Amino acid sequence: MRRSPIGNTGVTVTDLGFGAAPIGNLYRAIDDETALLAVEAAWEGGIRYFDTAPHYGLGLSERRLGAALKQHPRTEFTISTKVGRLLVRNDAPTGSDLENGFAVEDLLRRERDYSRDGVVRSLESSLERLDIDHIDIVYIHDPEEHMEAAVRQAVPALIELRGQGVVGAVGVGMNFVEPLRRFVAETDVDILMVAGRWTLIDRSAKPLLEECLTHGVAVVSAAPFNSGLLSRPAPPPDARFDYEQAPPHLLDAARACASVCNAHATTLPTAALQFPLRHPAVSSVVAGMRTAEQCVVNVEWANAKIDEQLWAALPAPPA
Repeated sequence: MRRSPIGNTGVTVTDLGFGAAPIGNLYRAIDDETALLAVEAAWEGGIRYFDTAPHYGLGLSERRLGAALKQHPRTEFTISTKVGRLLVRNDAPTGSDLENGFAVEDLLRRERDYSRDGVVRSLESSLERLDIDHIDIVYIHDPEEHMEAAVRQAVPALIELRGQGVVGAVGVGMNFVEPLRRFVAETDVDILMVAGRWTLIDRSAKPLLEECLTHGVAVVSAAPFNSGLLSRPAPPPDARFDYEQAPPHLLDAARACASVCNAHATTLPTAALQFPLRHPAVSSVVAGMRTAEQCVVNVEWANAKIDEQLWAALPAPPA
């Protein structure tokens, strides 16, 4: 699988990245063996970029990912994790973290902290859970409600750690386009992760991508299936968009795209996975993967041949 460099940082990412939220028991629990086999299937498929976060399963995703990659040479893969949600002891556990989307015990809780001290503490904990000595890419996670702290404290802290070799590349990740544009304009970030905003039916990140090209900032496009709406050849009535029931106009748009895909001898999820990389600013597409079977299918979709005429035939996304 092709690797793309992240500026002059020395960090590279593969076209397809492994999104590790599902192996942190996103929505439902899986066992350690299932998680291990998923990572191994991704490796066999050529994936060498793996994205995680403390938020995913209150550290479970990081622990499982670190254990699964331990058998492989450290120089052969790229790991990204995130800062901004510091994990601290939960003095009032309820027994479950499902309220936040993860089927794990809530012995820990998330504390938003975008300060320099919070960034350092978060990274120290992530390094321990991942059992590695440096992290290739660190994203500031969902700072849209904490912009001043993120811009003036978190970014400088990560740049300092980048200079020390603890961090390879500095980034920001979120679902919102306008705050990401501010980071491009005002900071020295190397990479952005934009989730769900550069897909077949939501292309609102186009201005951001153009600015990233101008400033030499790499882009990772996450959530290419928009939480499931684009993940099946025929979107079902209960398909989800951004973690909620897809509204009728988006369901109609997805089905229109599916019809065009069928007419060009491909499938909607195949086109959805490959679409983001057609923009020159995008270096990788990260999709969540829970099982080995999902990894095999995602790799097949990523490598499938698509008739070039398909892209011009696709309907414009809803306004």
